Amino acid sequence: MAKLTGFSKLLITLLILAILFFGGNYLLNNTTFGQNLKDQSATVTEESSGEKANDGGLFGKKNDAKTTTGSANDDDVLKVQLVTWGGYAPGLYYNEGARANTRSRFYKDYGLKVEFSLENDLINAMNAWIADEYDVIVQTADAFPLYTSAPDINEFGPTAFIQVDWSRGGDAIIVKRGINSMNDLKGKKIALAVPAPSQTFLITALEAANLKYSDVTIIKTTDPLKAAELFRSDDVDAAVVWSPDDIITTSQVPGSKILMNTEQQSHIIGDIMFAKKDFINNNKDKIDAFYEGWMKGVAELEAEDSNKQKAAKYLAELNQIGVEDALAMMSTVKWTSHGDNVNFFGLNRTHQGQTGDDLYSKMAKKFVEIGDADAVAPSWRSVIYTGAVQAADSKLQGAKYGPEKGKDFKPATPADRVKAPIAVKPITINFPTGGATLSENMKTIIDLQFKDIAKSFANTKIRIEGNTDNVGGTEMNLNLSKARAQAVANYLKSAYGMDPNRFVIVGNGPNKPVPGCESNATNECKAKNRRTEFQILG
Repeated sequence: MAKLTGFSKLLITLLILAILFFGGNYLLNNTTFGQNLKDQSATVTEESSGEKANDGGLFGKKNDAKTTTGSANDDDVLKVQLVTWGGYAPGLYYNEGARANTRSRFYKDYGLKVEFSLENDLINAMNAWIADEYDVIVQTADAFPLYTSAPDINEFGPTAFIQVDWSRGGDAIIVKRGINSMNDLKGKKIALAVPAPSQTFLITALEAANLKYSDVTIIKTTDPLKAAELFRSDDVDAAVVWSPDDIITTSQVPGSKILMNTEQQSHIIGDIMFAKKDFINNNKDKIDAFYEGWMKGVAELEAEDSNKQKAAKYLAELNQIGVEDALAMMSTVKWTSHGDNVNFFGLNRTHQGQTGDDLYSKMAKKFVEIGDADAVAPSWRSVIYTGAVQAADSKLQGAKYGPEKGKDFKPATPADRVKAPIAVKPITINFPTGGATLSENMKTIIDLQFKDIAKSFANTKIRIEGNTDNVGGTEMNLNLSKARAQAVANYLKSAYGMDPNRFVIVGNGPNKPVPGCESNATNECKAKNRRTEFQILG
């Protein structure tokens, strides 16, 4: 075999080096594997040097502090806490995963590094937020008063700046055999995580059945998983749980069922994110960019199923679950758009639906009433930052960024007239004899006793049943009671813009008296029978 000359060896060596150089360059710059290597290399370099290079973008000033890119110790990384919930898919999608990385759209579009961390223990999350280990943490608008009213938390100025979703099936009330409506829960034992959004869900559901929180016995738990465990025992009659525990648990307890979930009560649990007031004031560019990027992520997920698949992959990785499970989590929420945020934060004066202020203010008072808060929380306007929403308004235009459209209700059917309701709320509206015109006082009664219920159950039909005593002819009373029910529906339509097809109008006349008052023997019974019932149809 012939020996290679020294020159030949040199040529071959140079050729190999060239192949390695150009091949390696292609690998680094044209493959996902290469990009990951570059990200890891940048992390190691910054860790070893103790110095972070200038990234440009929004935050172009050089930061000489010792940091670790993509870690909770990097002062130039927006550190965001999440819980196991499908509502956070848009942020993970736009960030190309949970870790801070240069592939992130937040980084490419705004020069913003974002790190998402999973922490399901809200007490741990709060302590970490106080210690500046997180910049942004999550909660719901209804439970936010528990934070803002607590002196040791309020001193840090918790300030909400984005709504990320509405729960749509992610929360449920499950019941055992024999319980067919919320009205049947009176006197029953209910397992419930306290304090938690589950309280708000239950309280408003009870109100739809003309019941108070004190009309049931609350068996307190630390989280909805434990509520589901209690439901499997003989100690409780009902529980408020998260999906998929509603399906799993009812399949394990014979005769049990899902009575109601947030598909019906569609505007009651709205997830928000908040930061310290000082942090927002000192980092408005970061908060504004984070909001705008998140809203772009929402629009892209709604536009393409392939984008949802990608988001599910990142959600699965963060929660260490399968992609199919992540898709199921995503299906139980409604990601809120920029237009939804405009409405939620009260920036659209024509909006007549549920707002963050509605939820926050209601529960701020309720938590004091039930003993979970010592003082009423400060006003909604004092604990929100709307600058991010307003800054994005001129940029996020068009239908893809618009608010959710109201449900398209179909006209009432014969089946709607007899369908069993999931909650019944009787209200006494004293019409003048033979009359069906609402007075201003009657309108106020409707406002106080039913308006909020109608707004929180925005995706359900409402049956309005008019009833009379036995004074006068039956036929006349049937027509009169129907006219009175229609008058109530007309008021809700004109005052709050509700779809007329949402209402099922029924006139019972004297044919459906209150139990115990069938004979109309006393004036008291006659007064009870002259009622209007609002019935939520599941």
